[in-house]
Amino acid sequence: MQKSIAHRREQRAWYFYDWANSAFPTTVLTVFIGPYLTTIAKAAAGSGGFVYPLGLKVAPESFFPYVVSLSVLLQVIFLPLLGAIADYSHFKKQMLAVFAYVGAFATMGLYFLQGTNYLLGGALFLVANLSFGASIVFYNAFLIDIALPEERDRVSSMGWAIGYIGGGLLLALNLLLFAKASDFGFSIGEVVRINLASAGVWWAVFTVIPLVALKRRQPVKQLPPGGHYLTVGIRQLRNTLGKIRAHPHALLFLVAYLIYNDGIQTVISLASVFGQEELGLSMTTLTTVILMVQFVGFFGAILFNYIARAVSAKRAIIISLLIWIGTLVYAYAFLKTTRDFFMMAAAIAIVLGGSQALSRSVYSLMIPQGQESEYFGLYEISDKGTSWLGPLLFGLALQFTGSYRIAILSLIVFFVLGLLLLFRVNVRQGILEAGNDQSPTTASR
Repeated sequence: MQKSIAHRREQRAWYFYDWANSAFPTTVLTVFIGPYLTTIAKAAAGSGGFVYPLGLKVAPESFFPYVVSLSVLLQVIFLPLLGAIADYSHFKKQMLAVFAYVGAFATMGLYFLQGTNYLLGGALFLVANLSFGASIVFYNAFLIDIALPEERDRVSSMGWAIGYIGGGLLLALNLLLFAKASDFGFSIGEVVRINLASAGVWWAVFTVIPLVALKRRQPVKQLPPGGHYLTVGIRQLRNTLGKIRAHPHALLFLVAYLIYNDGIQTVISLASVFGQEELGLSMTTLTTVILMVQFVGFFGAILFNYIARAVSAKRAIIISLLIWIGTLVYAYAFLKTTRDFFMMAAAIAIVLGGSQALSRSVYSLMIPQGQESEYFGLYEISDKGTSWLGPLLFGLALQFTGSYRIAILSLIVFFVLGLLLLFRVNVRQGILEAGNDQSPTTASR
């Protein structure tokens, strides 16, 4: 009984890191940084209408998608290695703390983004997004420690749901500040900078809760005599990439997830830019839309947990991807008014948390014991707030066609290809390949 109480207490603390970090993808990534950094880049453009970061000719509208893509490309390089190192150490909790606070302080630094200093904004966002992704690697790896296989759909979904509430609450405060800006004598730019910094403060303050309550655990793998974490981590990552063919269904699911979630994250990060530039929506309207997404997303994450119980987690993810495909077609062909934008956002909100939370729990079942952080390092290449091929494709389509509608429609390839690969995944076989036990619940997936 005492163990059960401690178990639940640790799960509740784990949820709070989602509450803490969701301020970054919601307030920063989804709402403010894209439109604001695009405005800064436009102000910095020369007579030809381009900016030249590192001497490269870039359309100001494409600068932010390219920065997102670069930040995640760095994650592709570093996150799997960090995960491999964590599997050999008992520093998982400390590494979560380090990257959480580096990201939080970089986010606070966005307060100083103004004028034409688009390079400062790009650099701070680069550090913040890389740190955010690194912290999520270690956060996700705790799921195996705190939840039994049959609990993971529930625990993962609840974490996402709590994250929506946390991110939504801060966004509501951001919106309130917009409404009261004139009372305080703030310009729109000053309000945006305060709101960006508030996400870093929120992230830093609430991260204390999981850091206090989550337990440090000894690693399943032991560092060999004379070995070092870095060299062992590199060797283990190389071995894992070489041997992953022994887990073909986990590999197939990972590839499918990396593809379709790249599309999801691109839509999330660039929706506000699309709304501002294509429909001319104000920052207040965009903030209101994303606020609605947060609270509808809470119920959507819970709903898809029940759908997973009824039809299996894999089928629930498939249903969500079909809805994603429908929303992109709608955005390209039918989206014309503010009301249309609200309708599209509501549809996205329903499937947003479910598609991601269930993907995390299904993947956790197919991870070999003792390699949780390493495998989640691979997974985090396209987890919450991280994507690079999508923004790159969006930016290129926008730069060469000048059409936001074509750019948003181009993302459909990620959902279609990911869906086709997901159809081929046998979750039960993946669990067996990993050598994990199958309860009646997990065996039905």
